[in-house]
Amino acid sequence: MTAEDLYQQLKHKNPRLRERAMRQIASERTADTIPQLMGILSDEDVVYRRAAVQALGLIGLDAVPVLVEQLTSSDNETVRASCAKALAAIALNFPEENFPKEALAGLQTALKDPNPVVKISAVGALGTVGPPALDILVEAMTIDDIALQVAVINALGSLGDSKAAEVLSPLANNEAADPYIRESAISALSRLEQVINFKSKASS
Repeated sequence: MTAEDLYQQLKHKNPRLRERAMRQIASERTADTIPQLMGILSDEDVVYRRAAVQALGLIGLDAVPVLVEQLTSSDNETVRASCAKALAAIALNFPEENFPKEALAGLQTALKDPNPVVKISAVGALGTVGPPALDILVEAMTIDDIALQVAVINALGSLGDSKAAEVLSPLANNEAADPYIRESAISALSRLEQVINFKSKASS
């Protein structure tokens, strides 16, 4: 199978064939692989674009610099959102690696993106990174954007870090808070306790 055929497989209707192509592209990558995948991030074909995002996620830390650069500078909002999702995939695929500071800084910048999809994608990526992103997520609660704040609250609820409870508890107990924010905090706090308990049992 030629390289061109392999990239065409990323569009295939069969998810298994797409995944096999992603893994092969990542494992046999050349100097052209990352630029070629980055070029797909603006494609109108959602399946093709998502497969490119996942392939970049499988490549890992080598893809971080260009993803951060495009996340913070591309004039294409689809590309920016895809870059955030690819960084989330890297955090998910390489949990044993220290998530790069430049990637955290890029995602923090993206929290103030004018496009709501980019902002929510950045929150999702920070939530996937986990405890190292805690301070950035906490600071994001000061941004005057209820949809963003709810996304941050949900991310905090899945971190498994007891420090997140220090942020969620006051919100859950604040009767003067926006009802949507308060309900989200109550739900996230409950979920956080479950995650912490699960981690505690798993490590004992």
